[in-house]
Formats: sequence, structure tokens, C-alpha cells
Amino acid sequence: MQAQAAGAGLTAERIAEGLNWLGRVEPRLAAARARWGEPEPRIRPPGFGTLLRAIVAQQVSTAAAASIWARLEAAFGDPGDPAVIAAAGEEALRRAGLSRQKAAYALGLAARVREGTLPLEALPADDEAAIACLAAVRGLGRWSAEIYLLFAEGRRDAFPAGDLALRVAAGRLFGLGERPGEARLRALAEAWRPWRGVAALLLWHGYEQAIP
Repeated sequence: MQAQAAGAGLTAERIAEGLNWLGRVEPRLAAARARWGEPEPRIRPPGFGTLLRAIVAQQVSTAAAASIWARLEAAFGDPGDPAVIAAAGEEALRRAGLSRQKAAYALGLAARVREGTLPLEALPADDEAAIACLAAVRGLGRWSAEIYLLFAEGRRDAFPAGDLALRVAAGRLFGLGERPGEARLRALAEAWRPWRGVAALLLWHGYEQAIP
């Protein structure tokens, strides 16, 4: 059974609700909200395509990831369909711009989804259990799993503390140095449960605007 919030997504209304709560428990987040403004919702469609995009985007720039995705669309029509990727095969995926490793990851992910051993329509309601389920797939780590739960399922407490931009933004806001470690950021964010995901959206918002 999926989490109650999964279907709704983190809409502007739910983000505002979370920010109101966070502002009461952490004045520095309230001050950041007043200075930076409201973060926009980041809603992605749940399913194979969003996870495949995460694999494509690993260790490349946003522009490079978009270019590779466009090549996949040109070659296969709908790369978000696991059957399409499975039928393509490794060499065709590599010609479309994936490395050998990423092509193997894409094929493995497609196989898991088609077999039902990665039940994206029914991930565990418990966030840690869902993260473990996703991160068990080759090519997906904890960061990818948490990003998926936050953006595609709208889980309000998913918190990808390993994200570099998130760490930089938190370091600046809380005086933790330029890049606080993941463990330190997770410890800080414990007080923000059950709205850590909304805190992440706010921190990314400030980072992207380069606002001190």
C-alpha cells in the first residue's frame, strides 16, 4: 500500500502548509522563506520513465541529460515505456547516448518493472522501506530513491540529504560551512519531520537563485 500523500503530490497548497509548520519549529527557515519566496512544486509522473531519467542524469549536466533524453525519444518514441527499452537492447541504447553501464542499468530497471519485482504502483508506505526497495535496483541509490519519492510520489518527508546543492544551501543558511556532510545534514533535519521534503524544496529554491 502506498503512502497517503503519494497520489496528491506536493502541490503549492501542501508546500505552503509545510512551510508554515517548518517556520514555527525553525525560525531560520521562516526567515529564508520570507527572503527567498515560495518554492515551486516539482511534480514528476510516477513510474519507470522518471526513474530512467534519474539514471540518464547521473554524473552529467542538466543540459547533457536533456540532450540524451531527446535522442532516446528520437530513437524509440517513448523511452518511458519499459517494454520499449527492453526491446531496444544495449547497443541501440548506447547509440542513443547512454554509456555501457547506464544502458545496463536501464535494461535492468526495465526488466524489474516488467517482471513486477519493482512494484512502482505499490511501493511500501513506510519511506525507509520504499527507499530500500528502490535502492536495491542496480543504478539506483538512496539519492535517486529519495528524489523519486519526493517528486513522483509527493512524500512530504523524503529528504535527499546527499544532494550537493541541498548541502550547499543548508551550509550557507545554517552556518555549517560550504558543504556539510550528509550525516550532519540528516541530523539537523530530524527536527523538521514530517516536512523535511518541503524544507528541501525551500533550500533548493534559495540555491538556484544564488541568494545568500
